[in-house]
Amino acid sequence: MLAAMTRSPRLYLLCSLAVAAACTPTPDAQMQLRILETTDLHMHIVDYDYFQDQPSVSVGLARTATLLKVARAEVANSVLVDNGDLLQGNPLGDFMARQRGLREGDVHPVYKAMNLLDYAVGNIGNHEFNYGLEFLDASIKGANFPYISANVFHDDGDDDPDNDQPYFRQYIIVDRSLRAEDSSSHDIRIGFIGFVPPQIMNWDRTNLQGKVVAHDIVDMARELVPKMKAEGADIVVAIPHSGLGPTASQGMDENAAWLLSTVPDIDAIMFGHSHQVFPSATYAGINNVDIERGTINGVPATMPGSWGSHLGYVDLQLAVGANGTWRVVDGAGRTRPIVERIGDEVVPLVEPDAEILAAVREEHDAAIDYVRTAVGEITAPINSFFALVQDDPSIQIVTNAQKRYVERLIEGTEFDGLPVLSASAPFKSGGRSGSDYYTDIPAGEIALKHIADLYLYPNTLRVAKLTGAGVREWLEMSAGAFRQIDPAVSDEQELLDPAYPSYNFDVIDGVDYRIDLTVARRYDTAGKLANPDSHRIVGLSFAGQAISDEQEFLVATNNYRAYGGGAFPGMDGSNIVIVAPDSNRDVLASYIIEEGIVNPTADGNWSFAPIPGDVNVVFSSSPEAGRALTPDSPIQKTGSDSQGFGRYRIQF
Repeated sequence: MLAAMTRSPRLYLLCSLAVAAACTPTPDAQMQLRILETTDLHMHIVDYDYFQDQPSVSVGLARTATLLKVARAEVANSVLVDNGDLLQGNPLGDFMARQRGLREGDVHPVYKAMNLLDYAVGNIGNHEFNYGLEFLDASIKGANFPYISANVFHDDGDDDPDNDQPYFRQYIIVDRSLRAEDSSSHDIRIGFIGFVPPQIMNWDRTNLQGKVVAHDIVDMARELVPKMKAEGADIVVAIPHSGLGPTASQGMDENAAWLLSTVPDIDAIMFGHSHQVFPSATYAGINNVDIERGTINGVPATMPGSWGSHLGYVDLQLAVGANGTWRVVDGAGRTRPIVERIGDEVVPLVEPDAEILAAVREEHDAAIDYVRTAVGEITAPINSFFALVQDDPSIQIVTNAQKRYVERLIEGTEFDGLPVLSASAPFKSGGRSGSDYYTDIPAGEIALKHIADLYLYPNTLRVAKLTGAGVREWLEMSAGAFRQIDPAVSDEQELLDPAYPSYNFDVIDGVDYRIDLTVARRYDTAGKLANPDSHRIVGLSFAGQAISDEQEFLVATNNYRAYGGGAFPGMDGSNIVIVAPDSNRDVLASYIIEEGIVNPTADGNWSFAPIPGDVNVVFSSSPEAGRALTPDSPIQKTGSDSQGFGRYRIQF
C-alpha cells in the first residue's frame, strides 16, 4: 500500500495527519541505500587453507561476515547480494559434490553459512555448473534467498532463441521499507537482475550440452531492464558474474561490466568473476572509469576480489521527485579488505564470525579428514614458485599422469601409434590471488589435499588431434604470458604480463622448445592474431627431430581448453577425438596411487632462448620462493614489494 501511495497523489489523502510524514515522501526527500556484495567465494567459508592444511587469515566468508556486520551498522538501509561462484573452488567443495553428496533435505554448508547473513538475492556463477545441473539444483534448494540468472535458458532444440524459456528466474523486484534522512519510512521497489558468462557452454559443455543454452549478457539486459521498470522497479541493480572488459562489444562477451554500464536505467553494478578488486588502480586509465568514485560510465560499481578477501558495497543517494518516485542522484562503489599486507606480513583486520564457523563445523572437519588421506610418496619437493619462468614439477607430474593415461586409452584403437603429448598449466602462481597462492609440497608423503592443490579444477580429460602447426600455434598463444624484452635496455624490464591468467600458460610436454622473448607476442590475451609475422616458439622438436607442420599428434588436455577456454587458436571442440570418462584430477590421483613412489622432477623440455646483452629482467613470486633456489640457479631474489610478493631477477 505504501508503494502505491508514493506513486498516486490521490492516495496521499488517505494518510492521516498523524502518519503523513511517515508514508508520504515530500519533493526533494533524501535517503541512502547501501548495497553490499560478496562474490567468488569458491567454498571459502572457513578461514582455512585446505591445501596447506592450516588456518588462513586471508580467506573466508566467516571473516567477511564480520566486515558485513560493521558495514550494515553504519547505515540505516542496506541489502546484501552474492554474485556467484560458490560451490566449487577448494577441497570442501569437492568433498560435498564428489564424496558426500546431497540427500533430499540436506542443506549445503555454504548455505548453512549464508542463510545466517540475510541475503536478498544470489546470482549464478559459471563455476556453479562444474558439478552438473542436478547438483546445482539440489544445492540452491538450501538457500533461503532467491536465485537469478537472466541469460541461461532451457535448450528446446529448435534453434529459435526467441521462444527459449529461462532456466532460472531472470530477475526479481523486492519491496523494502527504507528510512529517510528525516527518519520517515518509505517503501521502495528494488530490481535485481543477474548474468553469467555465455562461455559456460564451452567451459562446461559436458554438463550443459542439450540441456541449456546461454544468451548474450548485454542483449538480455537491454530487453529485460525496461520490463523491470515497467513492472515498478524504482532502481535496478545488475549482478553480472562478469568482469570489467572491453568497451566495444564483440558479442557474447565474457567480461561485460563496462558494456552493462551503458544500458539505460541500470543504477548499480555488483560484479565479479575476475577475482580482482574494483575500484582499484588495476583499472586506472580505462575510458569513463573513475577509480576514485568507483563508477563505470557514471554508474556506481564494485567487485570485491575473491574467496572472501573483500566486502564490496555501493552507496546510493536516493531522492524523490514531485511524482513520488524514487531515483538515484548520486553513488559510489567501495571495498573493504579482511587483511592488510605490510611487507611480507599479512595482518588480519577482523576476526572470524563464530556463528558462521559453528554452522559448518561438521562438514569442515570431515573435509579435513578426507584430504589428509595419503595416496603415495614423492621423492622431491613440488612447488609452483617459478612455474611461469622455468619448467616446473607442479606441471610435470600432471602432464606425466595425463600422458600415460592416454597412451593406455588408445591401445588397440585407430589412434594407437600416434605420438601423445600432454598439456597443463600452473593453477597456483600468485598473481591476482596473492603472494601466498602457490603450491608448496615437501618431499615425502602425498595426500589427497595435495592432489587437489596440484589440480584445482574438476575438469575432465579430453584428447585433441593436432598437426605440428597446431601444436606450434597453441604454444605461441601460451607464450603471450610474457612481455617483450628489449636486449638494448639495461633498466629493469618486467617479464610477466599481469593481464595474462596463469591457467592459460600451457606447457606441452613430449616436445622440446624455446621461447624467444625479444620478439612481439603472436597472439594477444583474447586469442587474436596480433603480430602475424612474429614467432616466439623456436626449436620445436619431437624425439630430437624438428616438427613439420603436417605431423599428427594427440594432445591430452582438459574440457575447458579443448572446447575453447582461453581462446587458443584451433581449439573449439572440433578436433576432440577422445572424451575421457575421468577427471584430470582423478587421472593424477590414480597415477600416484599406482606408482606408489613418484619422482616429479621437471624434465626441462622448455626454456627461454638466450638474450644477448646485459638485460635486467624481473618478476614477482612468493616471498618464500628464495629457499627453493639452488646455487647454480639463473634466478636471484632481489627484495620484496608492497603487495607482499618477493622480487626476483632471471638471467638468460
